[in-house]
Amino acid sequence: MGPKPGGLRIGIAGAGMGGLAAGIALTLAGHRVTICDRFDAPRPVGSGLVLQPVGQRVLSWLGCGAAARALGSPVRVLHGVEARTGAGTLNVRYDRAGAGLHGLGMHRASLFHVLHERLVSLGVTVLPSAEVTGRAGQSLTLADGRCLGPFDLIVDALGAHSPLTPLRSRILPYGALWTTLRWPETALPDDRLTQRYVAAHRMVGVLPIGRMPDDPQPLAAFFWSLKGAEYDDWQRQGLIPWKSEILSIWPELSPFLAQITDPAQMVFARYAHGTLYRPYGEGIVHIGDAFHRASPQLGQGANMALLDALALARALDQAGPEDAPALYARIRRGHVAVFQTASRFLTPQYQSDSRAVAWFRDRIVAPLGRVPPMPRVMASIASGLIVPPLGGEPYRDGRPVPPVWAMDEGEGGW
Repeated sequence: MGPKPGGLRIGIAGAGMGGLAAGIALTLAGHRVTICDRFDAPRPVGSGLVLQPVGQRVLSWLGCGAAARALGSPVRVLHGVEARTGAGTLNVRYDRAGAGLHGLGMHRASLFHVLHERLVSLGVTVLPSAEVTGRAGQSLTLADGRCLGPFDLIVDALGAHSPLTPLRSRILPYGALWTTLRWPETALPDDRLTQRYVAAHRMVGVLPIGRMPDDPQPLAAFFWSLKGAEYDDWQRQGLIPWKSEILSIWPELSPFLAQITDPAQMVFARYAHGTLYRPYGEGIVHIGDAFHRASPQLGQGANMALLDALALARALDQAGPEDAPALYARIRRGHVAVFQTASRFLTPQYQSDSRAVAWFRDRIVAPLGRVPPMPRVMASIASGLIVPPLGGEPYRDGRPVPPVWAMDEGEGGW
């Protein structure tokens, strides 16, 4: 689909998941899109993620669903156990929210590949080595002194450290060490996220994340919760005491740990929390981590960015460039608020020094989670569907816009 008469000239800063998805959605809507990326060639950052059912539906709408499913690994259960007591702390089955629902574990590079290939097929312009440092009116200023534009609308998809966003988030005490490993011969089920906890100050987990585009080897994302203030000590102490601690918590992880031979294999991710109440300004909108940031406990990061991209395209379908940013904010406000609130509540239950919070999680929250209708509620939260993801959408031609979770499974199409 080419630009439609009257389509806007849109500049997207950032070629991460949100930027690529926005480029696809806006191009499908008939706009003329240019994407700026600071790398010589666009590339992903990070290890694994879970695409929740709502994110999978957005990918299908973008025309990427089948390609993503071919590279991802179905995740049907989220399961966690208190290591010392063996008590079940987390047990979320996606199908409790709807028959056939499941998460999709993916390597970030695989999801990036799927989105990038779709973008290229649509002929979208991606400018490499174009590091955005600011804006001058409706133009983007670059680190090398160039100025790109003007654009009818600027989309800030530069993530947590965007120079374009006014968001100032709160850094959380805990982050996590992440790496990607081969999925070994193991008794661990390959259709679930599996975790072990010691109170709330220790957490280790394994997530099946499918395969890379050019390699059939199944992969796993391995992670270990760690305080930001303890990261330097972790690097100095070496792997032996760290592996010994993990094996004392979860001996079955031995074939995973055997693949970690250098601390440099582990990447430390710092987490933050914050939300822009007004994710737009004159001639600019913010999506993804430039709009909202949270810890990954709910597994919603990539899904929220995908939804932001779709919401922006739909807002521009309903209103002109002057009114669409406010409509975009209204479309996304309720869903973002619910999940940011849930993240604030749940994160300390799995990443904190509070023994009282861990006791509350194990003795109150976990038992309640087994009492109907809580299994369905928890599955709906994990799926991203506890509230309408695009809940502020207006009516069009007297009919409501079809909700994203009820879309036809067919690929693509506006």
